[in-house]
Amino acid sequence: MRLRTRWLSILPAMVAGYLLTVAIWAWATFDTAMAHTLALADGPLSARQTQILLRVEDPVFTTHHGVSLASGQGFATISGAVARDVYLDGADLGGAGGALQALYRSVFACCKRIDLGRDVMAVVLDARLSKARQLALYANRVYMGTHEGRQVRGLPAASRAYLGKPLNRTSDEEFIGLVAMIKAPNAYHPVRQPAAYTERVARVHALVRGRCQAQGWFDTTLGQCGP
Repeated sequence: MRLRTRWLSILPAMVAGYLLTVAIWAWATFDTAMAHTLALADGPLSARQTQILLRVEDPVFTTHHGVSLASGQGFATISGAVARDVYLDGADLGGAGGALQALYRSVFACCKRIDLGRDVMAVVLDARLSKARQLALYANRVYMGTHEGRQVRGLPAASRAYLGKPLNRTSDEEFIGLVAMIKAPNAYHPVRQPAAYTERVARVHALVRGRCQAQGWFDTTLGQCGP
């Protein structure tokens, strides 16, 4: 009992120390991690497409600082997704920074839904990288399922794979269909899971058109936006 009490008393300090270490590491390795990130041109999205994407995936993206508790947000933000790609899914950093990268990769693999370390990385990245650049990276790298045996990464590639046209030629309805997939692109796959895809698109369409709204932080399925 005494040991348990002692453990609980030092746990907050351990967590704080861990998060401080993550913050220092993320700040110190930012330039190196970004150097390994594929260089991209300006964001591929039109103003209307940006509006649709943010309405669904990150309603307060332009004002939050990497993390958010907005309705329908769940655990993820665009900043968090970009931070994961830059810091964890990118090239091995090497040295002491690489050793910590390996540790944080294992923590994320274990506990991704409650990984406060990834959230700290998102805060650091948001402080170092413009919102426009974050959005461009996200739009070009977000996982969009598998098609014909290959992973599809990014909205431009998804538009070519699933719609057979460039992203800048998609209608609002077609683009909403792509955005609807992001939450779980293989579960909402337009070819392999057409019924689930159709229902998800209808819910997202209702949200975008203002006919409903997310009911709380965890309502990423848009339960009140039924067809």
